[in-house]
Amino acid sequence: MTESHVRSMSCELSEPVASSLTSELMIEMEEPLMPETTIKHQIQKAIPGTRKSYAVFGGIFLLSLVCMGLLYTSFPNFEPEEKAVFKLPKNIDDAKALGAVLNRYKEKYHYQVFASFFLTYIFLQSFAIPGSIFLSILSGFLFPFPVALFTVCACSAIGASCCYLLSLMAGRPLLMKYFPERVADWTQHVDKHRDSLLNYIIFLRITPFLPNWFINVASPVIGVSLQHFFLGTFLGVAPPSFVAVQAGKTLHKLSSSTDAFSWTSVILLGVFALLSLIPIVFKKHLARKFD
Repeated sequence: MTESHVRSMSCELSEPVASSLTSELMIEMEEPLMPETTIKHQIQKAIPGTRKSYAVFGGIFLLSLVCMGLLYTSFPNFEPEEKAVFKLPKNIDDAKALGAVLNRYKEKYHYQVFASFFLTYIFLQSFAIPGSIFLSILSGFLFPFPVALFTVCACSAIGASCCYLLSLMAGRPLLMKYFPERVADWTQHVDKHRDSLLNYIIFLRITPFLPNWFINVASPVIGVSLQHFFLGTFLGVAPPSFVAVQAGKTLHKLSSSTDAFSWTSVILLGVFALLSLIPIVFKKHLARKFD
């Protein structure tokens, strides 16, 4: 629409209305919509750089290491052979050796043992460090089953939420740099399940379709709320944690971490995964029915 057309329309209307209409049309002519590429460019400019992200992660990681060191000093003086096995377990033999040492000190230093387990588990989850499966098995050896299962679920949810918050603060540039296609693909899947996001998170935690570290760091970037994330993680890790904690009751019989998962436990996890999808299917069925 040209400026002459605007003037002709203004003459046919009363002066106040014409003036208002003219100004609105002129604004539309002078300020076209911003191209999509320009919007994306501005978003990218608003995202902090990867160097800043590395600095944030590094600072928080070093602070956490200091806290872990202070926790270690609260323990009594170990014998030389005990100090050699007092480390993060990398395999089932390390878990057995560490379990034997902690079991000897558990009665006298119960709170120190429990606190060290609790904080170490959260530390591993917060920074996506492998090894939490061995701590899950170890919990079944050290603590009563209900306490061990609740503790593992709580540590998983708290630690994963810390990882979520770290990613929320400084993780977006790293994800967009190293995993852009994966983030875009999962964003589409999450958008399809926005109405049943809690059940979808539970399903992902039970099944091995996506690695847990990726779920932790990508969730805040693609718009998963912390409330759904925390609760979905707490409930979703319960079935596999049940299997791991139960295996810890016979820790001395295990030769590897895979021994904790039998065909029965795999089938059981599959059943739980399917159960988590029932509300999603039921909700979609109702939506089609009322549409």
